[in-house]
Amino acid sequence: MKKKLWIGSLACVCLMAFAMAGGCTEQQRAKSWGGTATIDLPPGQKLVTVTWKSDEIWFLTRDMYEGERPEAYNFEESSSFGILEGKVVFQEHRKR
Repeated sequence: MKKKLWIGSLACVCLMAFAMAGGCTEQQRAKSWGGTATIDLPPGQKLVTVTWKSDEIWFLTRDMYEGERPEAYNFEESSSFGILEGKVVFQEHRKR
């Protein structure tokens, strides 16, 4: 009986963990649980600024000027305890 209860409890925990991990976007996981998410900007767009609104990430872009090169930007969290720090990498691309 105890073995069945233990297996049932373990199965419930695994299902809840899977649902939490699968129900979040990459950005939400990076913000809530740490880790890195990457956002590829449309070709020819330059990142201007970025911010969080609740669990959503908002970013402002503009057209690249003539001669500008694509860059990568790191939007990082610095938490008080240094754990579960998230990072979002914005990658620009050359216009084709």
